Amino acid sequence: MAIDFIIEYDCLPKRHLTPEGILERIKEKERAQTVIQWFREAGDERPPSEMGFEFSRSSLDEDPSRQLIVVQDLLDHAAALDAQAHHCSACPANRSGSPFGCMGFIQYPISAQAEAWLLDRLPVPDEPLIWLLLKQGIQRLGYDGSSVRALRELDKQNEGGERAYFLSSEAPQRRLGELRVTGDQALEMIFGVGDRIIPNHAGILLLFFDAIERDLEAAQIQEISSFDRTIREGFEFEMGAISTGHEGIREIISFFHALYLAWKLDVSLFVDA
Repeated sequence: MAIDFIIEYDCLPKRHLTPEGILERIKEKERAQTVIQWFREAGDERPPSEMGFEFSRSSLDEDPSRQLIVVQDLLDHAAALDAQAHHCSACPANRSGSPFGCMGFIQYPISAQAEAWLLDRLPVPDEPLIWLLLKQGIQRLGYDGSSVRALRELDKQNEGGERAYFLSSEAPQRRLGELRVTGDQALEMIFGVGDRIIPNHAGILLLFFDAIERDLEAAQIQEISSFDRTIREGFEFEMGAISTGHEGIREIISFFHALYLAWKLDVSLFVDA
């Protein structure tokens, strides 16, 4: 399972296959290649048409379900990507430089280290304008972390099993002056606003998590969430120089890079958490 994200920049591949259809095919192709590798490493040389595996889905609202998948069926469905990939080479939303680079994911389960890294990027009272904006946002919009805490509780109920969503059973927290913020609240601010992060909210998140310059005057901060695209041209992506060996943190940085590009292009970022 993963948190999937897509920069909703209009393009021919999205028109032909839909964003969800592209993402589904990418996952199917990766899954098929992984399963083939498993079979080959076990000395099994059967063709993909004779390889099968069980795939399970689970959610808060439904009981886990299992389905038998034939590997060749995944490859056949994913083959539609090949005819569309050439459109991605010059696309301004192509974050990674590879085909369909406007899409990405953050793998579950999320580590405590990645959660703490997110909290460490939040503003402190020494940055009064951004800190006050964060405090007001949490209070006015009611970010109490409950929607994320429900997933953490689901992990706790799975006694003896692997954690599906979070490696830590308790959310890390950080005190920012008189304001205390938990990992649940931080993730809720990002992923608890629906399945699309619109540009004006994206700008605020980029400020909160130090993904763009935030040593700004009050008027400049107000402009961040405006609808004037020309204002955004002067901001660079500040997480680009961060080097980390932690895969979960790298995936979060990729997410913020996608959020940054969506903001610059004045389009929404679709998120399936």
